[in-house]
Amino acid sequence: MRFCGKWKFGWRALTAGVAGLALVGAFEEAAAQAPANTYTWKLQSTWPQANLLQESVAAFAKSVDEMSAGRLKIEVSPGGQLVPAFEVLDATHKNVIDAAHSWPGYWTGKNTAAGLFGAPPGGPFGLGRDEFISWMLSGGGLDLYNEMLQKELKLNVICLITTTVPYWEAFGWLKKPFENLAELRRIKYRTSGMGLDMLRNMGMTGVQMPGGEVLPALERGTIDGAEWGIPSHDILMGFHNITKYYYMPDMRQPPAVHELLINKSKWDELPADLKAIVRAASLAEIVRMAAHSIDLDSKAAVELQEKHGVKILRTPDEVFKAQLEGVDKVFEAESAKNPFFAKVLTSMRDFAKRAVPHAARIRPPLEQAVQHYWSK
Repeated sequence: MRFCGKWKFGWRALTAGVAGLALVGAFEEAAAQAPANTYTWKLQSTWPQANLLQESVAAFAKSVDEMSAGRLKIEVSPGGQLVPAFEVLDATHKNVIDAAHSWPGYWTGKNTAAGLFGAPPGGPFGLGRDEFISWMLSGGGLDLYNEMLQKELKLNVICLITTTVPYWEAFGWLKKPFENLAELRRIKYRTSGMGLDMLRNMGMTGVQMPGGEVLPALERGTIDGAEWGIPSHDILMGFHNITKYYYMPDMRQPPAVHELLINKSKWDELPADLKAIVRAASLAEIVRMAAHSIDLDSKAAVELQEKHGVKILRTPDEVFKAQLEGVDKVFEAESAKNPFFAKVLTSMRDFAKRAVPHAARIRPPLEQAVQHYWSK
C-alpha cells in the first residue's frame, strides 16, 4: 500500500507537470500568434492639399503602410490643418504631432544654418542635385543637420531626407514682364529661406509666406511676383490663373531636398525593422518623386503655353550674376555671426571643391544634344 500511495502521488505530480508544460506551450503559441505592436503617427506637412509635395507625403505614408503590413500607419494632413504651416517643427518637438514633412530653409529664423540644408541659393558652390544628396548622405550633411536640431536648437526631433525635385526651380511668376534687374528692384517678391537675404543683397524686396497664401497675395497685388517650384508643381497651384508671365531659369533655388521630421521619442519606440522601413521609404520617395516630376514637368510646360497662354520667358543673365554675388554676401555675413553656420558651410565647400569640378569634367555638354535634336 505504501508503494501504491507513493505511486499515486508520483502520478499526480507527473500529470500536473505535463499539464503545466502544456499550459506554457499554449501561452507561447498564443504569444507567437499575437499580432505585433502597431503604431499610428499624425503627420502634417507645410504644403497645401493641391500640391505635388503633398502627394509625395501621401505616397511615402502609403509605402510605409504597405512595407510594414499595417504595423505603422501615418495619418497625413496638409499645412494648417492641425497646426499653422510654419509651426510643424515646434509641434513635432512638443509631440503635438508625431512627424512633419517640410523644407529645412523654413527654419532660418531659429538658426541661419538651417538655410544651408535645403539646398541654398547658388548651388551652393555649384553643387547640383546629385552632388548635394551625396553631401547629405555620404559627406556628413545629414549628421550636421541633426546636430543642429538636437544640440544647437535643443529639439526632441530627428530628421531623414526625402522628396527631391529633379530641376532647379524656375525664377517664378510676375504680374508684368521685366527686362532687367533695375525693374525687379521696384517690386515685392515672394521667396523663402536664404533667398530672402539674397534678394535683399540684390536690392530687391523679399516677402516670405506659406504656400497657401501665395496666390491670394499675388491676385490682390500684395506681392508683384512669386516663386514656388517647377511647372509640374506650379500648374497645380494655379499660378497661370493669376498671371501669364513665367520666368526661368534661376540660380536662387537648386533642386530642393525636403525633410521628414520625427519626434525622437516616437522614433525611439519603434522596433528596428520599422525604423528601417521608414528610412527606406523616405529614400525611395526621392527617386519616385524625381522620376514622376520629370514626366509631369515637360507635359505641364506644354500645357501652360498651349492651353493657358502662358509666356515662358528667359531670366536676364544679369540676374544670375547678382544672385551669386548676393548669396556670397549672405554666406560671409552669417559665417561671421554664427559658428555653426560656418562649420556647415566649410563642410559643403570642402565637398564641393572636389565634387563640382569632377562633375563638370565628366558630364557632356547636353546643350549640344538639345541643339542637334530640338533646335528646330
